[in-house]
Formats: sequence, C-alpha cells, structure tokens
Amino acid sequence: MNRFQRAAGAVVGSAVGDALGGPFEFGPQGAFSARFPAPGVGGEMCGGGGWDPGEATDDTQMAVLVAESLLERGGLDLPDVFARFQRWAAAEPKDIGLQTEAVLTNGMPWDLAAAIHFQVSQRAAGNGSLMRASTSAVHFAAAGREATTDAARRIAALTHGDRAAWEGTAIFHELVRVTLEGTDPLAALPDILALVHPDHRARYTAVLAPDWHPDEATEFNGAVWPCLGSAVWALRTTAGFEDALRAAIDLGGDTDTVAAVTGGLAGAYYGLDAIPARWTEPLHVPLPGFDGRVLRLPDLLRLARGLGG
Repeated sequence: MNRFQRAAGAVVGSAVGDALGGPFEFGPQGAFSARFPAPGVGGEMCGGGGWDPGEATDDTQMAVLVAESLLERGGLDLPDVFARFQRWAAAEPKDIGLQTEAVLTNGMPWDLAAAIHFQVSQRAAGNGSLMRASTSAVHFAAAGREATTDAARRIAALTHGDRAAWEGTAIFHELVRVTLEGTDPLAALPDILALVHPDHRARYTAVLAPDWHPDEATEFNGAVWPCLGSAVWALRTTAGFEDALRAAIDLGGDTDTVAAVTGGLAGAYYGLDAIPARWTEPLHVPLPGFDGRVLRLPDLLRLARGLGG
C-alpha cells in the first residue's frame, strides 16, 4: 500500500468516523448496531441529533482549520492556527467543546489562553485536541518521531492546558507516523509509550494495554485517556475499517470523537480504499466563519496530498 493511500485514509477515515458517530453522541452502548444490525447494507450515514446525513462535526472542522493553516503558512504557525480557531468559534458552530470554547473566547492571547484556563479550572484533559489531530499527524509524519510528537504537543496546548491532553495527542501522531511507514502501530506501542512524559506514562500504558477494555475506563470517554484507549481497542479487536468504526460507535458516549480517532488510526492502517464509498459520498465538512465553505471528499483528498500524503 502506498503512502498516499494511508495518509488519505487517516484524513478521510477520521472525518467519516466523526460524521458516523455524531448522531449517536451521548447515546447508550450498542445503539449503532441496534439500528444497523447488518454490516454493509447501507444507510448508516443517517444524520440526527442536529446533524445532516454525512455532516462532520467540530472534530473535523478543526482538523481542516489546522490543515489549511499548515499548508497556507508553509508550516506550523501557532498564532495563525489559534486565530482560525477563534474565527470559527465566533461563528457559533453547531457543536464546540465547553473547554475549547472557554479558551477561544476568554480574550487572552494564543500563548496564554489555555494555560490560564487550566490554572483556574484545573480541568483540561478532554479529548478536544486529540479529535482534530488527523491532519497534523499526516503533515508531520515525514519529519520523524521527535518533530511529530513535539508538534502534537504544541498544537494541543493551544486549547488544552493539561499535559495529559498533549501526551495523548503525541501518541496519536506517532501511531499515525509509524503506520504511514508501514509498521504495525500496535506492535510499536511499547516504544511509543517510552516517549510519554513520565508523569503520564503509567496511565497511558494502562489504557493502551492489550487486555484493556473500554468498560474498565475510570472516566467518561470524553476524557483523553479512555478516548485514545477506546480507539486503539477498536483497532486491535476488529479486522477491518468498517468493523472498527462500528465497535467504536457502539461504545456510546462521546461517539463522534471516539469514532474520529478510531477512523484516523484505522484509515491509516487499512488505507483509503477500505473506507466504504457509501460513507464518503455524503460526507461533507461545513466551515462556520469561513464564507459558507463546505468541503467534500475531493477537497479532503487534496488536503491529504498537500499535507504530505
């Protein structure tokens, strides 16, 4: 499988997971399979919960904003990424994480807003930086391990002051990087965990262990640890892209983000061609605050190519 297949799989797979999972957010376990018991039949891009069929949520919208900043600025320009996030948040998107919204609207500069929010709230380990990481993971993969994990932490820190969120995003970046190189990401986990900050390594080691199950999570899967752990579990315990997404959404809870993270990993692992056309055809990504633009599959493929696929 060539590199573009994997890179485009990561970008498109994350968006597909997001759009599939959005209508089931905060629902019970098993709701997806209860509605669609037979895999491969169709109709799964059903919409609901305020989402149109195939409509991506804030997860993919923010991933696109990161991608377009990277491409238009010729690399990582953190103030520019933050400004794009602020413009998007000011346009009142359908969904935005409470923590992300608080940081983007607190009036502080880009390099202080998340840190000050964390000092005050002491709560910033949500999955809101992990959910948007597919595009940056693809972009920085070619630069190597140190560069991609550093970039992940810096982008995460724009909205999340808790290092736990930085470390989870860095793990995701590195999982995508090794997968793009053709390495089994699950086999690479022990080496990846060695890169995690010592204060957070034990917790990530627990949720990424081969015998961990999402039912063992000690927090709601809107937190970064069980979200990433659930995505890796879904990849580990299934045998294809579609099955991985079904398993992720059937966990219930924060289904759009768990499925977006799962879709990014599974898309890189199985490649673009493994993503069902019936899921990519209705896929669309509105960009509130950006002149009514709506991205579709060809646009996401162009982004993936530009990001280094």
